[in-house]
Amino acid sequence: MDLYDYVIVGGGTAGAILAARLSEDPAVTVALVEWGPSDEREDRALQLCRYPEMLGGEYDLSYPCVPSPGGNADHRLARGRILGGTSSINNMGLLPPIPADLAAWAELGVTGWDYADFAAYRDRLAVRAARPTQEQRNQCLDDALAAAVEGLSIPVLDAWPSETIREGAGYLDLGYDPETGRRSSSSVAYLHDILATRPNLHPLLESRVVAIELANRRAVGARAVRADRTETLIRARLETIVACGAIDTPRLLMLSGIGPAEHLAAVGIDPRVDLPGVGANLMDHVESLVVLELQRPADGGWPPEVDGAAFVARVDDDAIAPQVMAHLFRFAPDESYAGARGDGAELPEHTLAITPNVARPSSRGTVRLASADPDQLPIVDFRYFSDTDGHDRRTILAGIRMARRVAATAPLTDWVVREVFPGPHLQTDDELFKRIHATHGSVCHAAGTCRMGGDDDPLAVLDSRLRVREVHGLRVVDASAFPVLTTFNPMITVMMLAEHAATLIVQDRATTELALAAVTP
Repeated sequence: MDLYDYVIVGGGTAGAILAARLSEDPAVTVALVEWGPSDEREDRALQLCRYPEMLGGEYDLSYPCVPSPGGNADHRLARGRILGGTSSINNMGLLPPIPADLAAWAELGVTGWDYADFAAYRDRLAVRAARPTQEQRNQCLDDALAAAVEGLSIPVLDAWPSETIREGAGYLDLGYDPETGRRSSSSVAYLHDILATRPNLHPLLESRVVAIELANRRAVGARAVRADRTETLIRARLETIVACGAIDTPRLLMLSGIGPAEHLAAVGIDPRVDLPGVGANLMDHVESLVVLELQRPADGGWPPEVDGAAFVARVDDDAIAPQVMAHLFRFAPDESYAGARGDGAELPEHTLAITPNVARPSSRGTVRLASADPDQLPIVDFRYFSDTDGHDRRTILAGIRMARRVAATAPLTDWVVREVFPGPHLQTDDELFKRIHATHGSVCHAAGTCRMGGDDDPLAVLDSRLRVREVHGLRVVDASAFPVLTTFNPMITVMMLAEHAATLIVQDRATTELALAAVTP
């Protein structure tokens, strides 16, 4: 069979949810096309504490990023190529959007995404969420969080951020089963139990889509290359839905001739639909690092591989004030933080790392093609710290000073020997920023490259129902649709977006059928 009602390109964080929801109706057929293999028998993906084994491995596309002048030349972006996508390789931090996030979307002309209505999709999610019990908690992290509460004058965060709780220190929810340690990725939560029981749901794994097939500005399916290198056309009767993430979605659209015409022509692609916003507006939470030497090992409790569950957040509506989120880790930074090992010196045996990031970045980057060859890597240029008013620079500096304040506050002072990185000898803004810029990392929260927006927005790729402008029968459902990056980890917002998208697609089905009948001989 090669004709389906819906063809979903990408079986990742959003695509798996869409496939499950749309196939609930036995009257429709759904094809889910995933570049990578199934995760059903991959223990490294299924056990959350093994996520460090997934990052940088065979299931991680690990895209290199263009270094900014003076920036980290070794920066790479993790992207999952396996059923469940990046939700199968990350540490499953679940923090929902706050009202300010959705208000920022509305300011850019997006309608139908009011906070109160959108927040209801959080309760619909099938993903399990858990945080460490008192018995599982680690004393060093507990003391670090207590120091953050005292030193930063923020509350203990024991609940989801909401209208009234936007900042604090605590353990965030992780998507996993606390009894088994099993990851609750979108594939585990939505697909594993139904793949063998829904004859109308067709997973097409290890099949890479290299182009969206267009006919008279209508998407009629997807051209895919199977693992054996044979090519096939997977036809869509009603809609083709692209859910490949903030890098591969604009990449696929541009390979299909949908994007900025001048760029497409320059790389040898015939521009079919001129949409200048495709690949623009790239955002991320750029992060820095403070490493502290500890007097003794911070052993026990919560598995150290998922220490990112401990976090502090400081958010203010004033653009000049700190808008920072920081994770805490009981292990040394990896080699991607160039120079973080202290001018070649070995890190101490016992460390605590605090990683402040810019929660509401102003800098914007791009995703571009290197050529018309789909096997050639995309050009990912985040342009960190390129905003003209210096907001991101001020924010990351505030984050470093925030981390230092936490380190100097009891009870964490009972643990700390000294600051190892960036080093106490660096005090001025210029000194600190030079080191920060040379060693920055990413929280791998890429978003925004096919953003929703109003009809008067020339860079809006999508309308408020996630439909690609000027192309019939084509939607985008992933983080690339975000007009503005969420303040905190975006994964749960992507899941909520997928749930909302399923509702929109079902609502639009009758209209889609009528439109199709009008053009079908």
